[in-house]
Amino acid sequence: MPSSAPCQHGPLSGARVLVTRSPERSAALVQALARAGATPVLLPLIDFERAPDQHALDVACDALAAGAFDWLVVSSATTVHVLMEKAAERGLELGRLVPQATRIGAIGPATRRILESQGLAVELTPAGEQSAAGFLEAWTGRGRVLLPQADIAAATLADGLAHRGSDVTAVTAYRTVDFPAAAERRLAVQPEDAGAGQATASYTLLTPKVAAAEIDGGQISAVVAASPSAVRRLAALSPLAGCRIVAIGRSTAEQAAALDLPVAAVAEEPTPEGLVAAVVKALTPP
Repeated sequence: MPSSAPCQHGPLSGARVLVTRSPERSAALVQALARAGATPVLLPLIDFERAPDQHALDVACDALAAGAFDWLVVSSATTVHVLMEKAAERGLELGRLVPQATRIGAIGPATRRILESQGLAVELTPAGEQSAAGFLEAWTGRGRVLLPQADIAAATLADGLAHRGSDVTAVTAYRTVDFPAAAERRLAVQPEDAGAGQATASYTLLTPKVAAAEIDGGQISAVVAASPSAVRRLAALSPLAGCRIVAIGRSTAEQAAALDLPVAAVAEEPTPEGLVAAVVKALTPP
């Protein structure tokens, strides 16, 4: 059984790496960083609340269950948690809320993994870049599409699907807010599975004030930005001194560039292993 302590001889030995996610969303990444020798520290920047318009979401879910859609397109793992919650409200497992005839598209390995853990077959995922643009490149579907998304989701996916001939119903599944969300509205998320039989790596939970002080003092080697929303909030901690920014994907890197935050590396895959490889790249001298 691997130790929860950082590996003393890994490629990130001695590096203190800031992760901008809450503990329950960071288990696998924290563990992967520790295996590589890093000391993970957490600064949750964003959280998620239930959508204000639950009626619209309920109508969409009822239509989904009734077979009104040819496709369900899911662009985030958080959306899957929303659908699971909606299924539970109806006394169902998610695998029964989505009819067998409804085809499923997903963006991101975490999204696909959670859907499949619920007994759903994912038919379409991007072949390369795990993004709306990557999904649209792979899309050849037609018909009625249900697209539940975050309130701040760009129109790229909905417009792209419509442009390709689909009848798209886009509905707000959840709100993205500053951490922590209001307790009465916070979206419940199951902790990530860090791996059967594996110890959970230890970490330190920071406040924004402490994180800013540590960055300014050169105590943070790198920061992992896991979404454009996190980057926007990370900008409040600037200047980042010698702290290197690692982005989970292109959209996150583009948001950082728009805010004049230099990105040292972009993960080739939005997975814990892909992010660790990007951190190693960011911290390896040329």
